[in-house]
Amino acid sequence: MPKVAVVIPSRYASTRLPAKPLHPIAGKPLVQHVWERCARAKGIDKVIVATDDMRIAEAAFAFGAEVAMTSDKHRSGTDRVAEVAKKLKGYTHIINVQGDEPLVDPTVVSKLAAAMAKDRKIEMITSASIFTPDDDLTNPNMVKVVLDRESNGLYFSRSLIPYVRNDGVRPQFYRHQGIYGYTTKFLLQFVKWKPGILEQAESLEQLRALENGAKIRVVLAKHAAVSVDTPEDVTAVERILARK
Repeated sequence: MPKVAVVIPSRYASTRLPAKPLHPIAGKPLVQHVWERCARAKGIDKVIVATDDMRIAEAAFAFGAEVAMTSDKHRSGTDRVAEVAKKLKGYTHIINVQGDEPLVDPTVVSKLAAAMAKDRKIEMITSASIFTPDDDLTNPNMVKVVLDRESNGLYFSRSLIPYVRNDGVRPQFYRHQGIYGYTTKFLLQFVKWKPGILEQAESLEQLRALENGAKIRVVLAKHAAVSVDTPEDVTAVERILARK
């Protein structure tokens, strides 16, 4: 049976929202919202907050989370997650959930875990949602993904893909969500690869997998993910929580 750990990388420094993981949202630190939602997911054996900062660690301990202290030299959250994965014994799969998404959907986390359990050939998996009419397809911060017939990601881009030259064709546009699942073995290999030209050009880490010939399965989510980067984002999230 697969054994799955969710790891939430959490970094204290943030230019636009100081002390972001600990910023209060509806009376709780941001990272607590992420942890609580991940803990509600099915098919998960452990949820860990990974950080290099004792202020985050102490807050996480206070709300009952397991904490893994990591190096402060990591270039990315994925590197931090990989450090934790390397130390975990017996865990076959890792799910990397961004620490700044307080509305992460537990069902999406569950979907990733279920898909990896069902198909052992999946080495890496992520999520996407369908663009809504209100979304700005040209916004480079909304990453697009195109899929093959088996729901593998063919390419991820900040540009609009596919480009529609034929007005008679209406393709579906998918918006990528930054949540990833991996086999532990693949994750540890992934962080050993050097960033390629496409990853550097787009500033999209997942392209490293495609540039090295790996496949990324994509599961669909009902709604786009909501990340918090500014005080305005905090207000927007609190409004959403107030309606639930």
